[in-house]
Amino acid sequence: MKRDRFHLARLCVAVIIVACLHVPGGGASAYQSGATGALPKALSDREFWNLSKDSSEPDGFFRSDNLLSNETSFQYVIPDLVKTVKPGRVYLGVGPEQNFTYISAFRPAMAIILDIRHGNLDVQLLYKAIFELSTDRADFVSRLFSRKRPERLTAKSTAAEIFDAFLTAEGDKALYEENLRVVEERLTKTHGFPLSEGDREGIRWAFSNFYRFGPAISYGSSLSAGAPPAIVGSTGGGGRGSGATYADLMSADDGQGQRRSFLANEENFAYVKGLEDRNLIVPVVGDFGGDTAIRAVAGYLKRIDASVSAFYLSNVEQFLEQDNKWNKFCASVSTLSLDETSVFIRSGRGSNGFGGGVQNSSTTPMLFDLRPCLAPAR
Repeated sequence: MKRDRFHLARLCVAVIIVACLHVPGGGASAYQSGATGALPKALSDREFWNLSKDSSEPDGFFRSDNLLSNETSFQYVIPDLVKTVKPGRVYLGVGPEQNFTYISAFRPAMAIILDIRHGNLDVQLLYKAIFELSTDRADFVSRLFSRKRPERLTAKSTAAEIFDAFLTAEGDKALYEENLRVVEERLTKTHGFPLSEGDREGIRWAFSNFYRFGPAISYGSSLSAGAPPAIVGSTGGGGRGSGATYADLMSADDGQGQRRSFLANEENFAYVKGLEDRNLIVPVVGDFGGDTAIRAVAGYLKRIDASVSAFYLSNVEQFLEQDNKWNKFCASVSTLSLDETSVFIRSGRGSNGFGGGVQNSSTTPMLFDLRPCLAPAR
């Protein structure tokens, strides 16, 4: 079965409820004490870098760069989950910007983003710098896409109004070059992170795509971009590729009319920015079916007596199944500190009657149970 059969554009968001069952090879019960402990109010630059480095595995393979999500209905689980997910815990996730929306909704005290691609770590470092440098949402969008900020935008502007304004703005080469300089300086001088040349190249390449395609960038835009392009100019409308654009994702709602993206309002943006300012969104390179990353994160969380509130998996489990790594993933999951309120958020195909159809989508939210994963072998 080829990876392309699992194209993210055909996936939807679903919830996995964790059961209290033993996993062979996983050590203790999947349910730990559930204590929230005293999570750090901030991490030093050294603590941030060491946690990322020491928890990471070697760079792995994925079929695309995945600079942004194309799961247009991923907000649809939020209305129900905000009623049960406990704030002040630790959020785990995979991939790029959709994590910020879940973080702003669930209000964790800390977040760790695990992804098999080292390139995603570079994207998360890019985001970290831009969050720290930005004063508000419009400033953030201006920096991310290297477009001058339209004067009419205010703190009360909707995400749609912000992106409508930036979609017609031309990319500014001088602004791009200055933004890149400031981003690299923020990471290497302000924080003192020892970026490798590969990290620098990855950050530059990702940033060049955001500049090149602007807010019209989609999941497929960078797939045809090839190697990092020479930056000679950019417009606001080209290279949309396939799937939803960045502007679409930020302006989407939760299926009940409420817009919950991290750029939907200043409060959401400020919450994510606050975590970034305090080094509390930590990127890790890790294969969900590997031997190190999830277990290393679990060990760290136990040392600080912290529990997981939510774990966003996207559609990674499908690759785990086809690569015969599902059991290893389950064993690693069993080492995490979870309780009856901990949830897993995944993307799946098909339907089982949960929530009905999704507006403007060919997919349907579904309810899943993790008990088959955590159940003892027979």
